[in-house]
Amino acid sequence: MKRYIIVCLFCILCYKGNCQFDTLRINQIQVIGSHNSYKKEIEPKLYEVLEKKDTTHCIQALQYEHIPIVDQLNMGLRNLEIDVFADSKGGSYANPKGLELTDIDESYDPRNEMLQPGFKILHILDIDFRTHYYTLQSCLNDLKTWSDLNPNHDPIFITLEAKDGKENVFGTMPETFSKQLFNELDIALIKGLGINKLITPDVVRGNYATLEAAVLHNNWPKLKAARGKFLFILDDSGRKRDLYIEDHAALKNRVMFVNAAPGTPEAATLFRNNPEDNSIKTLVSKGYIIRTRADAGTKEARANDYSHFNMAKLSGAQIITTDYYLPSKLFKSDYHISFKNNTYIRENPVTGN
Repeated sequence: MKRYIIVCLFCILCYKGNCQFDTLRINQIQVIGSHNSYKKEIEPKLYEVLEKKDTTHCIQALQYEHIPIVDQLNMGLRNLEIDVFADSKGGSYANPKGLELTDIDESYDPRNEMLQPGFKILHILDIDFRTHYYTLQSCLNDLKTWSDLNPNHDPIFITLEAKDGKENVFGTMPETFSKQLFNELDIALIKGLGINKLITPDVVRGNYATLEAAVLHNNWPKLKAARGKFLFILDDSGRKRDLYIEDHAALKNRVMFVNAAPGTPEAATLFRNNPEDNSIKTLVSKGYIIRTRADAGTKEARANDYSHFNMAKLSGAQIITTDYYLPSKLFKSDYHISFKNNTYIRENPVTGN
């Protein structure tokens, strides 16, 4: 009886976590997560209109959807992707122009959240705007609530894309990210989750001169210390990345890691979205955390092609993203991915013990 009680207590303590991995560092695991995790199905009637005008079938790349993020986490996914648009005054994206092309069955933004100032979450302005969360704040609220209820969960890797730019089919222009907006984004992440729930560059860098030096000396936290926490990575390799780094050498006092080139003080997390990239295994072996993709643009799912997923697993990339942890309901396909026994975290085949 005593042994049974001890085992039960151990199971409770390890609930929503994989305690067998506790001695591994977070670069010594491999997780599966979702791409554009917040995304709902593109407005069906709008999709029909756009599909008729699309002679190249490019619109098919948008034909995927996700279950609510909390449901994904409860399934065991340990990577999320969030796209944010700045909206300092509020209302910039409250009236998607795509809705003018057709009638809709479901109202858009019924609680007028898009009118509030602050960061918004959606995929493509005017076209692919259906989302489980209109605001970053509401998403972070749910993440914190779930994390508080599951305090021993494996670390959650979140890639975050700060979206701006001038290319848009219907012409809604997003607000351009500035240094001030990035400061506000950091503040929003801290306020939404709490600094105690964040694995930041400062935590990993420790007493090393640069973040990269810490990574190359295997200073990533162990999984046991990373439980209940989130690690954010800014998804950009150009102007916005450089702007985020500016005045924060080696990402000192920043919340997010970045997609910095190896050999720079900020290098720690790298994007190598094509799993055929032969450099991934070498980079993983050196200590970097790599994000790659099992599928993209619905192509693998439509063809039931697991070749890229198999390459991703063997590469050792710690983060593997997919649109299909569940089979598609939008077209006929059995394609969906997981590790053995429908799990989404395992020991890394390259860096594990």
